[in-house]
Amino acid sequence: MIEMLKAAKAAKAEVSALTTQEKNAAMHAMADALLRHKDAILEANAADLEAATGVIAPVMLDRLKLNEERIAGMAKGIREVAQLPDPVGRILDEHTRQDGLLIRKVSVPVGVIAIIYESRPNVTSDAAALALKSGNVCVLRGGKEAFRSAQAIVAALRDGLRSAGITENAINLVSDTSRESATALMTANGYVDILIPRGGAGLINACVRQATVPCIATGTGICHVYVDGSADLDMALKIVENAKTSRPSVCNAEEVLLVDRSVADKFLPALHQRLVLDRNIPVELRLDKEALEIIPGTAAKDEDFSTEFLDFILAVKCVSGVEEAVQHIAQHSTGHSEAIVASCETAINAFTAGVDSAAVYVNASTRFTDGGEFGLGCEMGISTQKLHARGPMGLRELTTYKYIIVGNGHIR
Repeated sequence: MIEMLKAAKAAKAEVSALTTQEKNAAMHAMADALLRHKDAILEANAADLEAATGVIAPVMLDRLKLNEERIAGMAKGIREVAQLPDPVGRILDEHTRQDGLLIRKVSVPVGVIAIIYESRPNVTSDAAALALKSGNVCVLRGGKEAFRSAQAIVAALRDGLRSAGITENAINLVSDTSRESATALMTANGYVDILIPRGGAGLINACVRQATVPCIATGTGICHVYVDGSADLDMALKIVENAKTSRPSVCNAEEVLLVDRSVADKFLPALHQRLVLDRNIPVELRLDKEALEIIPGTAAKDEDFSTEFLDFILAVKCVSGVEEAVQHIAQHSTGHSEAIVASCETAINAFTAGVDSAAVYVNASTRFTDGGEFGLGCEMGISTQKLHARGPMGLRELTTYKYIIVGNGHIR
């Protein structure tokens, strides 16, 4: 680990000095290499899937699985990042004092970025592309379920870097997937400039508690959809179904549904039909006492409204209106993504002003909280904190800034 971190630190100067053209050429070479090595990547992924079957949930197996289409998507994602504007060297602010001293604020790379993530192989290529384009060196530490896949992907990406004449130490993979290696990254002061955990609540909380290097909390998503009394109920059904079922294992999936009791008698039976009776994989509805009197389901426990299920499970609660919905979200949300379905401007304004989350939606699914959907290319993670970065973290969020001050013999 220490030797790898020393190599990563030594690569900082070369990577930060790369021109936009050099970075873009390297990323196209990385994308080509992914496709060139796809057979080895698929073979490694098949071994990961075999080892994980019966150990992790089916929805998590879907996150782990690669096929030719997904590898092509990973390569496409790298090329899309290459097409984005270079975030390094932007003049963020400048002013000249009365005495002629010029003070300029310029965006620069962070340095060495460590990413600890779980069983999503595509994160490996996404993180590498974003790090390189923003002039950073990355140190990747994936979960044990996806290690073979990550190893094959990184081997391909490093092959691409070599073919482009760039140090392969711009992309590094930790080979030890034990808890000790994660702790080592969290405390690698002097080597790691920023740590980004990307995964479940346990991983993120461990990093926030234990890290002595700067850490950005990301990912945990107890996302809410509130159906107001003024909502178009057909629209609400469509949004709730998409937010819950399109991909339940990701952090922007809906976990809690709040329904204005003025429309609950009409909306909840239609919801039960749509999410339970009409689906091959029915959603388990965990209902508060009031909702349970309207439709069949499982009686909700208090903890159901503070749980990231990442599965076909939805907690449902009836509320008196937008004010109670906002209060409930303030109590239970992780600050990720919340949505209101409404036509009343007063309710919409109260919701968007009152909800303190990274992404607040009006008449749209929470599933759009994603770097690609926001036009950022792929993402390094979704920050649920307020310092440095918030929401999907794209290229600009992977830079910091420094001041460059230009004088002409100025003294103080």
